Amino acid sequence: MGIEPIFDPAVWARVPFHFWSVVFFVFGSIVGSFLNVCIHRMPLGLSVVSPSSHCPYCKYSIPWFLNLPLITWLSLRGKCKNCAAPISPRYFLVELLTGVAFLGCWLAFGRESAWLALVYSIFLAGLITATFIDFEHFIIPDEITLGGIVVGFILSLVLPALHGETLLAGSLMKSLLGIGVGGGLVYFILRMGKLLFGRQKIELPPDTTIVFSESAVHLPDRDIPYEEIFYRRSDTIHMQVRRVELVDRCYRDVPVRLALLAKRLEIGEDQFDPEQCWHLEVVASELVLPREAMGLGDVKFMAAIGAFLGWQATIFSLMFSSLIGSVVGITLIVLGKREWSSRLPYGPYIAAAAVVWLFAGQRILDWIFGSRPGPL
Repeated sequence: MGIEPIFDPAVWARVPFHFWSVVFFVFGSIVGSFLNVCIHRMPLGLSVVSPSSHCPYCKYSIPWFLNLPLITWLSLRGKCKNCAAPISPRYFLVELLTGVAFLGCWLAFGRESAWLALVYSIFLAGLITATFIDFEHFIIPDEITLGGIVVGFILSLVLPALHGETLLAGSLMKSLLGIGVGGGLVYFILRMGKLLFGRQKIELPPDTTIVFSESAVHLPDRDIPYEEIFYRRSDTIHMQVRRVELVDRCYRDVPVRLALLAKRLEIGEDQFDPEQCWHLEVVASELVLPREAMGLGDVKFMAAIGAFLGWQATIFSLMFSSLIGSVVGITLIVLGKREWSSRLPYGPYIAAAAVVWLFAGQRILDWIFGSRPGPL
């Protein structure tokens, strides 16, 4: 029995429409429980299959009857049954959000095609996973981005309606264009941004002493944690210093480069492992820090969105995510929650913009350009 008979609208119509609404919500909540495992384990490089779900504090293996989406967290009041350690509200939120996302896909696309509603539900599950991982770790794993590109392309082959097409060739072309435009456009912006704004120069009073500790750069008026500077191996601090003091030697009038994640410290022509330098103190009048608004993870993430939704969605998502990110960033700065130079994860804003496009993108374009007069 093939896929088409299973997803024949006449078959699904034999059961009341909102029966399937309940099914999609419950199924989404179950998927959300698995997404919690992915969100916790993927950034740590752990298997999402083994071992089975367990408490991270007491390692208690959670039986199936204590692993019911939404119900378990509420009944246990957010605590482990075995050791009473707190369970993050994020687990409940992800399950609820995924259930609502699946329900939304059914309500929006179920009458058109149950198969289409299911595919878009899978797409939103990927967005949810990427969002929560990026918020916490400032990364989007390749399993989501590269995997999303492959899955989106294959599903475009199986379901041309994913791109509003009836013919296979048109669907594949739109998926390929989405991958190319989404990834290529964001990569171009990334490289141009790196070229134009990739460094932040901090001017200091003459002969300022800068101390590099195990966790931060210490300036006379503030401390900058390394986690706000180094995101990838290529990120490097540049300085032209008057004097450098290590534990056992001293340098004068030399360039200094520190790439912490690459484990490389260059002082003049000498190279060291920064982990072996217990104390680094320099005297300089300026400090050049790496700065990058977007990473390669965002490039691959946008390409994955294009594989599912096409090239128009990537352009819309790029523009609308910039608007969302600007509003959020400025709001946090005004509230004193962020500094101007602080880094914000960009993946969640791309995901939010893609969701807007999925459910209302075409209507927004019609409203903006007046193709179809009337309320949105």
